[in-house]
Amino acid sequence: MAEAVRFYFDFSCPYAYLGSQRLDEIESLTGRAVLLRPFLLGGVFRAIGQAQNLSATLSPAKKVHNRADLIRQAAWIGAPLARPHRHPNRTVLALRTLLACPAERQREAMHALYAVYWQRGEDIADPEVVAAALARLGLDPAPLLRAAETDAIKAELRTRTDEALATGVFGAPAFVVDGALFWGADRVDMVIRAARDGWNPLPAHADFDFDQENPA
Repeated sequence: MAEAVRFYFDFSCPYAYLGSQRLDEIESLTGRAVLLRPFLLGGVFRAIGQAQNLSATLSPAKKVHNRADLIRQAAWIGAPLARPHRHPNRTVLALRTLLACPAERQREAMHALYAVYWQRGEDIADPEVVAAALARLGLDPAPLLRAAETDAIKAELRTRTDEALATGVFGAPAFVVDGALFWGADRVDMVIRAARDGWNPLPAHADFDFDQENPA
């Protein structure tokens, strides 16, 4: 049986939201399952020395382009997109609550929590908002929110974040196919081809390097 595709994500990343909208497509076109790998993006950024708010590091022209690019990509795949309540917003509670959900309900809980941030423009850091999102799925939010505050769930999120770092994840979304990492929602077609066809051009370019002078 083919190895599952791993999807690394945090709710704070709009491109991870777009990537999450194509998980069913990946599964249907490749015959492989997609495993959810939530992690704390801010924790990865701290570990690698990356600014917590990437938009604050962009030039004015790049900010304009990023806004247009996000809107275009959402329209391209038909994903609803609303102005978020606050961005970047704290997602620790939502991530922990997701981990507390029953495994068989986590995919739909992920979509519901992404909708809070990127479709409904609500405050994903608010426990009442998270509770309402889960209740709409027919889940009882009270025990899940309590579990989210336990040491076990907190430790699990740290472990998931450490796993992302050890895998080489530096941002979201990231997909891992047979050990190969693909970053960005715009790489989903490559993910599909790699998972379906074993596509991997890297060995043919093993000597390609930006940092060395070409002896030729």
